[in-house]
Amino acid sequence: MFIQTEVTPNPATLKFLPGRVVVEDGAVEFLTREDAEARSPLAGRLMEISGVTGVFFGYDFVTVTKDGPDWQHLKPAILAGLMEHFMSDRPVMAASGAAAPAEDGEEFFEEGDAGIVETIKELLESRVRPAVAQDGGDITFRGFREGTVYLNMRGSCAGCPSSTATLKHGIQNLLRHFIPEVEQVEAV
Repeated sequence: MFIQTEVTPNPATLKFLPGRVVVEDGAVEFLTREDAEARSPLAGRLMEISGVTGVFFGYDFVTVTKDGPDWQHLKPAILAGLMEHFMSDRPVMAASGAAAPAEDGEEFFEEGDAGIVETIKELLESRVRPAVAQDGGDITFRGFREGTVYLNMRGSCAGCPSSTATLKHGIQNLLRHFIPEVEQVEAV
């Protein structure tokens, strides 16, 4: 088995491509060892590695976030964990943990803005999320209030030094172009 790696715009994250589907639908993020161990044998294994602070599963990739040593020290242990897991044909998600937990809080917007919100979500789904997934992350809609779109950034997007530029110059400009009611974009 050959697992490719890709750097991301966030120096604290690295994207691993195992050459197979990781999660069928959506994306799943693990920020604590307890959550990882309860919901995913693979995430639990990766979170046991000293220096790993987050694991994010996309359709065909795994993004790992570190806080400690150089990648040259972490990368071999992460690759070994990924290879061992995928070669054993164990499931990525535990049967009881297959569904991702609800985002922190519910979506929020005024009832009269439902059409705008639907357009925002469609643009995020068709134009933003595929591009962000290329960098090992995900951006999801959280809310819309008084001209401001609130987005949740996950994977390599969370804490990325270029995330402000992505939000303000990329996503904000895109949404403002198609939806005049959008004035600004903020991360939550």
